[in-house]
Amino acid sequence: MNNLRKNKLKDQAFKILGVLFTMFGILMLVILIYNIFKIGLTRINWSFLTSLPSRKPESAGIYTAIIGTLDLMLLTIIFAIPIGVGAGIYLEEYTKKSKWSSLLEINISNLAGVPSIIYGLLGLGVFVRFFGFGGSILSGALTLSLLILPIIIVATREAIKAVPSSLKEASFALGASKWQTISNVVLPSSFGGILTGIILSLSRAIGETAPLIVVGAMAYVPFVPKSLFDTFSVLPMQIFNWTTRPQQGFAIAASGAIIILLLITFIMNGIAVYFRNKWQKKLQ
Repeated sequence: MNNLRKNKLKDQAFKILGVLFTMFGILMLVILIYNIFKIGLTRINWSFLTSLPSRKPESAGIYTAIIGTLDLMLLTIIFAIPIGVGAGIYLEEYTKKSKWSSLLEINISNLAGVPSIIYGLLGLGVFVRFFGFGGSILSGALTLSLLILPIIIVATREAIKAVPSSLKEASFALGASKWQTISNVVLPSSFGGILTGIILSLSRAIGETAPLIVVGAMAYVPFVPKSLFDTFSVLPMQIFNWTTRPQQGFAIAASGAIIILLLITFIMNGIAVYFRNKWQKKLQ
């Protein structure tokens, strides 16, 4: 009995400590966000959004970083989504269960947790040096595509698994082929989950800095990239550059850029939640 009481007391103590640490973390996050918004909102205006980077904090803008971020995300979408969704469909619907498929599934799940700097080193060796793309926006997009591919594959497979087997059986009973069942039944039913996984993976990619630094993203680019092989900058790199400057004006500009990056991330996550809820209602 004494041991049971001690274990219960320990469990309660750990729960209380967990709640306290969670509340402390939330409080620190709220204070940090409040300070960022308090400082950064004074800097956000149309000139800040449309001006090129400058060595003078009062005239520095994030236009180059925004365009670089949007271009990078567009290319990442083009490269990653077809391959990731296609691989997820193939592994879930066509691959037979075997030791090889089980090993492949485990490796894909493990790749989703690999630190992003490792993907940066892979991109440096393959895209920058082997293929000779250099520190271009193409190298950055291909590297980020590798980063989010495992996440998209896993999300696609989980969304397909959630489709009731009765829908597939009904489709087969009506004489539909394997591909007709996948394209007309499975994919429409799992589209919300797949889209949620895609958007969440892009939300991760949009805030990455380490792999882009490795492949050659620049902290200061005073021009907008016009081709896939131009050098580029993104919002996280611009923020990193400004926070290392001693002038107070750059710290204010960095806070404004952080707000823009947070808004983009929140909008993307909001879209993911909206589509997930919409498709869940359709399935009910």
